[in-house]
Amino acid sequence: MIGQAPRYFLFSGSKEGADTGHWRFILRHADGTQRLVAEDVEPGVCGERLELLTIVRGLESLDRPSRVTLMTSSSYVREGIRRGVLEWRKNGWRWECFGQMVPVKNLDLWQRVDRAMQFHQVDCRTYRIDPPHRWRPTGPTEASANKASSHRGAPAIARAIRQALECWVERIASRPRRRTANSVR
Repeated sequence: MIGQAPRYFLFSGSKEGADTGHWRFILRHADGTQRLVAEDVEPGVCGERLELLTIVRGLESLDRPSRVTLMTSSSYVREGIRRGVLEWRKNGWRWECFGQMVPVKNLDLWQRVDRAMQFHQVDCRTYRIDPPHRWRPTGPTEASANKASSHRGAPAIARAIRQALECWVERIASRPRRRTANSVR
């Protein structure tokens, strides 16, 4: 049944403010025909919990079993999905920390991810956009000459990288699927 399941791309992102976290996900059908964007602000939620909450909401928004390629910048989520969930479930949702078995952090959300993965086939991919590397001057003359211009290009570079990533996503989503002898429409 999962072979005939629809295929989706789930892109997640989050950012933190002073006392709130902002989450957003984009769920796209692989053929590009459907797109769902959801976002909200969560007071008092930040870090790994915010990123995990975003993914939970994205997976729970699917109304039938699907194949999902999850795109996230969080290695915490990637490793939890790839390795952690199966081990944690076997160990009663506990993991070994310095020789002691302790409860899994964000247990309620990981259990929701586990429940969603019983219905959906999830393939997790990570992406990252590094800030541009700053050139460090070697001498006092170069330091004074370049002090004012060291950050001038950073926003433009970050914007160009974001646009390139969005273009790449558009290309993947709009690609026709390869048909094989075994594929069924």
